[in-house]
Amino acid sequence: MNKRASGILLHISSLPGKFGIGTFGQSAYDFIDFLKETKQSYWQILPLSTTSFGDSPYQSFSAIAGNTHFIDFDLLSKSGFLRKEDYENVDFGSDPEKVDYALIFKQRRPILEKAVANFLKSEDGLKRLTAFEGTATWLNDYAEFMAIKEHFNFKALQEWDDLSIIKREAESLDYYREKLASTIFYYKVCQYFFYQQWLELKLYANTNGIEIIGDMPIYVAADSVEVWTKPELFKVDELKKPIYIAGVPADGFSDDGQLWGNPIYDWANHKKTNFDWWVYRIQESCKLYDKVRIDHFKGFSDFWEIPSGDKTAVNGHWESAPGFELFSTIREKLGTLPIIAENLGYVDERARQLLAETAFPGMKILEFGLYDETSQSFDLPHNYDNNCVVYTGTHDNEVVNGWYENLTVKQARFVDKYIGRSHDEPISKAMLRTIFASVGDIAILCMQDLLDKDAETRMNLPNTVGGNWQWRMLKDDLQKEHKTFLRELTERYGRANNDEKI
Repeated sequence: MNKRASGILLHISSLPGKFGIGTFGQSAYDFIDFLKETKQSYWQILPLSTTSFGDSPYQSFSAIAGNTHFIDFDLLSKSGFLRKEDYENVDFGSDPEKVDYALIFKQRRPILEKAVANFLKSEDGLKRLTAFEGTATWLNDYAEFMAIKEHFNFKALQEWDDLSIIKREAESLDYYREKLASTIFYYKVCQYFFYQQWLELKLYANTNGIEIIGDMPIYVAADSVEVWTKPELFKVDELKKPIYIAGVPADGFSDDGQLWGNPIYDWANHKKTNFDWWVYRIQESCKLYDKVRIDHFKGFSDFWEIPSGDKTAVNGHWESAPGFELFSTIREKLGTLPIIAENLGYVDERARQLLAETAFPGMKILEFGLYDETSQSFDLPHNYDNNCVVYTGTHDNEVVNGWYENLTVKQARFVDKYIGRSHDEPISKAMLRTIFASVGDIAILCMQDLLDKDAETRMNLPNTVGGNWQWRMLKDDLQKEHKTFLRELTERYGRANNDEKI
């Protein structure tokens, strides 16, 4: 990172629109235009991967396949695969500020089935799908996994009613491939739609000087195609059930720690393959994004291993991971890595050493630093170095207004003094001003804070299931005053795109 820059964190699902969830359609293009107009350099999003129980993009059926909820129907209509009457009068939800995941899961499927059928009947549909299969080497396994999962009423892999297909016995695979051929085609074509629309959107962003910061969860779900096809890379038994699961010990979010449920990697087997799966995963991520934020970077130095079946994370223990060897190998095979390390939470000397050795930029969270009234926190701007990405908070934290409202009077007084806030300056603006003024190479604001939204718009409350990942902005939320404020802020602190200075 060789220049000061800034951007906005806004997930695709939070874009406004008429389909119950944000998509790759016109609102996404309009948002890129807004980023360009306000001299931003980055659009940061959450993982684009499929979501499962709990709707979290960090619990996915695949490390690579895309979330088909983001496929835009208007774009499919322009391509000739849908008619507007196929979707214009469909109820995708009554609240334009929240995603109703259960409803859109139900309502989108028959529409996508029509689009898939029309695509396969088109003159060159099969030819285009074959070309896509040639580049997406993960596609067959994913489509088969999802078709079989659907056949068993979307039960988790470990709960499928046929043990032979859990174990991927050859005769069983042949049987289901024939029996579920049409459903397998459905999942393949939907991924074609996803990748076509996303890569066209990304090209538009890049052409307009905007880079995409994507997000890669460190772990995959137990109920995933990777566990099904590559169980040797995980600590699972012969029926693919996790022996140990991931999480973190007690922290500021939970006295019991966080129990994520993801299977732990068998790092010994990863080393035997010279980390081939990780090389492939990073390579595929770099096709989707310009920079990759790796979630829970601490897990590459050492990780919290919890016995499967435990109800809390308290009985876990630390195990070492081969982080430096891993990233050295990836760098040898792929070259310079455009990675941002999510080095938050419990960060000890081992984790700090790994970050230093890789030289990846880490993250600084202003909200965290301002809890420390002694001014010693590394998350306070006077302790930053250049090689970092600075946030007021992320998707896992409260929006600024909600955070400030929960401070004690003494804490709020310290915050106001530290950031030099005048009594009539909104706290959200004062916090954004502070991160933009910092020495960190990149400053990323959350869209809710730019819009001065309240606590109800928080994206995620860690260690909880349900009620998360739902917030959406409205089409009219973004006003001229927001654009003016952001552009002036960006120019004032030397972060303007195209190297423009005031």
